[in-house]
Amino acid sequence: MLFQVEMTVKLPPEMPAEQAAEIKAREKEYAQELQRAGKWRHLWRVAGSYANVSIFDVEDNAELQEVVAGLPLFSYMAISVTPLCRHPSSIREGDS
Repeated sequence: MLFQVEMTVKLPPEMPAEQAAEIKAREKEYAQELQRAGKWRHLWRVAGSYANVSIFDVEDNAELQEVVAGLPLFSYMAISVTPLCRHPSSIREGDS
């Protein structure tokens, strides 16, 4: 099942730079692991902000919740989720 997930990160201004860097490094590692596994199909940065638009390919709502809640930056994010389905005019195979 495909989901569009919009994530905006809001780190507290008082967070020490070293702590922020460590969380960001763990986030990058986890995101790349999910991409290699095919769960995080697309990842785009939103220009001019600390935000992204992503496409996840997971079994269901529960798996999406598990995957997103596992993000090291999860507690610092505003998240919006939109379930997607294949458009009848699409010529792309494999998008379901």
